[in-house]
Amino acid sequence: MAASTCFFQSSSPLPFNFKQRNNQIHISIFRIRCYNTSQKHSSVVTLTTDPPPVYSSVKAFAPATVANLGPGFDFLGCAVDGIGDTVSLKVDPDVHPGEISISHISGQTPNIHKLSKNPLWNCAGIAAIEAMKMLRIRSVGLSLSLEKGLPLGSGLGSSAASAAAAAVAVNEIFGKRLSVDDLVLACLKSEEKVSGYHADNVAPSIMGGFVLIRNYQPLELMPLKFPSEKDLYFVLVTPEFEAPTKKMRAALPLEIGMPHHVWNSSQAAALVASVLQGDLFMLGKALSSDKIVEPKRAPLIPGMDAVKKAAIQAGAFGCTISGAGPTAVAVTDNEEKGHIIAQHMVLAFQKEGNLNASANVKQLDRLGARLISSVHLN
Repeated sequence: MAASTCFFQSSSPLPFNFKQRNNQIHISIFRIRCYNTSQKHSSVVTLTTDPPPVYSSVKAFAPATVANLGPGFDFLGCAVDGIGDTVSLKVDPDVHPGEISISHISGQTPNIHKLSKNPLWNCAGIAAIEAMKMLRIRSVGLSLSLEKGLPLGSGLGSSAASAAAAAVAVNEIFGKRLSVDDLVLACLKSEEKVSGYHADNVAPSIMGGFVLIRNYQPLELMPLKFPSEKDLYFVLVTPEFEAPTKKMRAALPLEIGMPHHVWNSSQAAALVASVLQGDLFMLGKALSSDKIVEPKRAPLIPGMDAVKKAAIQAGAFGCTISGAGPTAVAVTDNEEKGHIIAQHMVLAFQKEGNLNASANVKQLDRLGARLISSVHLN
C-alpha cells in the first residue's frame, strides 16, 4: 500500500502576485512537498491563504464631496474637509468566515431609518464585501458599524462617503494591501447599485483634493493639485429637500447639440486649469457656466436660481449645484466672507424656495478617506 509523507517546504509565507483588475495585491502562499514512499518521487502542492487581519478593530473616516463642479459632469469632483461618514469595523467570531454583518447605524441624519442593515443593500456593506472579495478573505468574519455624518440625498456624496469609509476600513484591518484604484473600484460597485457607475464622488472621497476621471474602462484617475499656499473655501447650503440621484439623473437630456458640447468642454478645461493654477476667480466663473446639466436640474430644486444669484451678489466667485443637489455650493477665498455668503444663500432658499436650509463653510480636504483609530490583535 502506497504512503506519502508531506511537510512544509518553508516555514514562512512566500510572496506571490495575484492580478486583480490590472493592479496587483499580495497574498500568501505555502509550498508543501509530498514524498511517495513506494514510487520514491516527490511533488509540490501550492496552497493559497487569505491575508490575516493585523488589527482586531479599526475606525475609518471618509469626507463629503462635491461632484461635477458645474461643467465636469461625472468626471470631476473634490473632497470637503470636516464633514463625512465614519465606519467602525471589527473581527467578529460570531460572523461566518468570509462574510460581513452590519451591527449598528447611527447619526443625526433625517430618514436614517431608510438605511438597510443588510450589507447587500447598504452602500458601506456593498463596498466592504467587494474589498473582501479583492483580498479573498475567507478565514474571518467582520462586523461593521456606520455613523452617518451626511444627510441622505444631499448632493454631498453621502453614499460615496459610506462606501469609501467601509472600503478603507477593510483594507486597513488586513494591512493595506489594496491600491487606490482597487478601493475606488470597490466603491463603484456600491455607487452602481445606488445611483449609477460614476466615480466623481468616490474617487475624491478616497483620494482627497480634486480628482479628474479620465476613463472608466479601464479606470484612470488624475489627481489635480490645488496650490497649498492658496485659500479655498466651499460654502455649502443644504435645504430641507431630498433630491434622489436617480431622479435627478433622469431629468438630463439624452443628446446635446454641438454648441453646448463645445461650450461645456471649454468651461471644464478652464476649471481644470484654474484648479492647478489656484485661480479662484476663473474657477468660480467656470463653476457657474454649465449649460447642459444645471439648467435641467435647477428647476427641480425650489429657489436654486435665486440662491445662485444671491451667492454671486454677496461676493462668491461662483456657485452651482453640488452633485445632483439639492445642496448649493459657492466658492470664496475667505472664511468670514463665506459665512456672509451663506447667510444670503439661506435667506434665498427661504424666500424663493420656501425651504429651510443649513450652511457649512469648509476647506478642501486634501487627505481623503483615512484610518482614525485602530486596536492591534492580542
